[in-house]
Amino acid sequence: MVCLGNICRSPLAEGIMKKKLEDNNIEGFVDSCGFESFHTGDSPDRRGVETALKHGVDISKQKSRLFKVADFDNFDKIYVMDKNNYRDVSAVARNEEDLKKVDLIMNVVHPGSGMPVPDPYYGGASGFNKTWDLLDQATDVIIGQINNKTFLKE
Repeated sequence: MVCLGNICRSPLAEGIMKKKLEDNNIEGFVDSCGFESFHTGDSPDRRGVETALKHGVDISKQKSRLFKVADFDNFDKIYVMDKNNYRDVSAVARNEEDLKKVDLIMNVVHPGSGMPVPDPYYGGASGFNKTWDLLDQATDVIIGQINNKTFLKE
C-alpha cells in the first residue's frame, strides 16, 4: 500500500487489510510506505488513527517508511492511492514483472477507472471518513479475490 507520505491513506489501507485478513483467517503480509521522505519514521496522522479506532482498527504503532525497489521482490501486489503514486512507483520498476504488480487500489472496485483515493491530509475528519470508506470497499474486493483464488490472476 503506497501513498505520498505514508501517514494518511496507506496506513489506513494497511490497517484495514490486516484486520480483514485476520478476520477471515487468511495468512498474508501487508505493509505500507510512501514515496516522499518528509514523514519517514512518523506515526500516522492522528485523524487517521481516530478514524481507524472508530472501526476497531489500531494503526497508531505504524511508522512511515519509504518505498524501496526491494518491495517489488517482497510483495505480490503493490497498490497505490493515485496516479502520482503510480507514476512514482512505476518509474523505479526494473522490468515488466515489477510493473504488473502495481495498480491503483480503486481499480479493484472500478476496473480500469484510474479512480484515486483522495488525500485527506489538508481536510478535516470527513476526508478521513471518505478515505476509510473507499479503502474498505477496495479491501473487501481484495479479500474476495483471495478467497476465490483470483487474487493473482491476470
